[in-house]
Amino acid sequence: MAQSGHIEVPADDVQAAHESDGELEDVDHDGEDTLAPADGPSSSTAAPKKKKKKKSKLAKLTASIPQPVVDEVLKRVKEQVGEDNPDATEENVRKTLDDMKVMDYVKGKSGLGGKNRKDMGEYKFWKTQPVAQIGEAPPQEDGYIEPSLPRSQVRQDPYPLPKDFEWCTVDVNDQKELTELYELLSANYVEDDDASFRFKYSAEFFEWALKPPGYHKEWHVGVRVKTNKKLVAFIAGAPITLRVRKSQFKSVEINFLCIHKKLRGKRLAPVLIKEVTRQCNLKGIFQAIYTGGTYLPTPVSVCRYYHRLLNVPKLVEVKFTWLKPGQTVARLVRLYKLPSSTKLPGLREMQEKDIPEVKAIWNQYMKRFGLVPVMTAEELRHVFLSGLGTGEMKHGRREGQVIWSYVVEDPQTHKVTDYFSFYNLPSTILNSQRHGLLDAAYLFYYGTSVAMQAGAEEDGRLKQRLNDLMQDALTVADQAKFDVFNAMTTMDNNLFLSEQKFGQGDGMLNFYLYNWRTAPLSGMEAVGEYPVGRGVGVVML
Repeated sequence: MAQSGHIEVPADDVQAAHESDGELEDVDHDGEDTLAPADGPSSSTAAPKKKKKKKSKLAKLTASIPQPVVDEVLKRVKEQVGEDNPDATEENVRKTLDDMKVMDYVKGKSGLGGKNRKDMGEYKFWKTQPVAQIGEAPPQEDGYIEPSLPRSQVRQDPYPLPKDFEWCTVDVNDQKELTELYELLSANYVEDDDASFRFKYSAEFFEWALKPPGYHKEWHVGVRVKTNKKLVAFIAGAPITLRVRKSQFKSVEINFLCIHKKLRGKRLAPVLIKEVTRQCNLKGIFQAIYTGGTYLPTPVSVCRYYHRLLNVPKLVEVKFTWLKPGQTVARLVRLYKLPSSTKLPGLREMQEKDIPEVKAIWNQYMKRFGLVPVMTAEELRHVFLSGLGTGEMKHGRREGQVIWSYVVEDPQTHKVTDYFSFYNLPSTILNSQRHGLLDAAYLFYYGTSVAMQAGAEEDGRLKQRLNDLMQDALTVADQAKFDVFNAMTTMDNNLFLSEQKFGQGDGMLNFYLYNWRTAPLSGMEAVGEYPVGRGVGVVML
């Protein structure tokens, strides 16, 4: 999530929220009502002054909402109710946005993916960091915010911790320490707003996610209690090469920031961020990418989660989604029923021999997007093949399997023409006596050579091919007994989300760059030169 001389990562690195399916029921996320006018004098003689003061404060509050936000909402209102509707006015839009506490979100008091902490809401920490600040105009040119430093000028000593704690490096090659990490995150990591679901990362997932080619063990930063050596906090960095528009540079992906629930008031998060930043700087890395469900200064893109229901009865029972009035579980099951077998001829699991052809498609296909990882053949091999699990596949999965990677091999030419992948990230179900785990698949990377064919996007061939690929991906996931398949408004997903019956969720993910300036990139909405989604081609775990 960060990598720089002072790289910092948000205190809540919410990479994804298992929240209710927004297609059926959206959840309101209320922030603190910090914008409410203060009460005026209570005496009857002061009533006129009180009324005037309150009106003045309301005008001041609504005026604080950025004009571009108001303009965009007003435009959409007029599209829905008509240009001549007397209620479609800027004044009404501002009042409605104020009632919705939109400025709580803008100021970080609450996030679309969940409430934010007060100290983070004030952004005291982020104001000191080389990140785009709220209100800054888009840069004229891309580039770093602060120059890189020679190693000799990087802080050499660890940042001080409260007296009861000590730093440690978590050795993910040690099974005992890997288990400690698994237990810490399983009990204390991201939950949805209703505290119904909590991510349950597996030990195999950490093996896959934290050990890419060229990883540094020093970037797996932990905090232990001095007396009993219990692991109580963690943050990780993984090396990644990024291309942002036309610029390419070495960076780090910061992830898995987690602090034990009983220590959330100890102000450990900023210190963890500083320490992982220092460790990255010592390796000569001064840029980073990170994500969060809460709003911080300042997202380069905002994407929305979408959910494709697979195990409908279970999802209804655990309140992941709800039935609409007049709807039945049986009817919903029929609506989301998938084919019993895949559609594309030549579809099979990806193998070692496929990596060169997959890389060739990857290199061309990823040119479509604004923010992407640049990977070597070795990195692609790790990403797609190192988490396949052990033993024979039974009921669509292997023991300890993390990643599902498939290619389409042309039956005539025996050339690889397409690939897709998804990974497994389950969540503990906190409020169900019958079900303990929500087994979720997340769309990972995919690509097709059809995108390189002349006119394929204009005449619909690309869209059709992606829909065929994604239907097969859903069928594979269904056969592996997943409960839900999640995706975001990234890459070319907008070409198939609706057709493949993904429902809009209420979870948002903000993408951030540390120590790098660039204009906003499209995510859930089109921005600049990129259509919806195509600003972001990187998948954060």
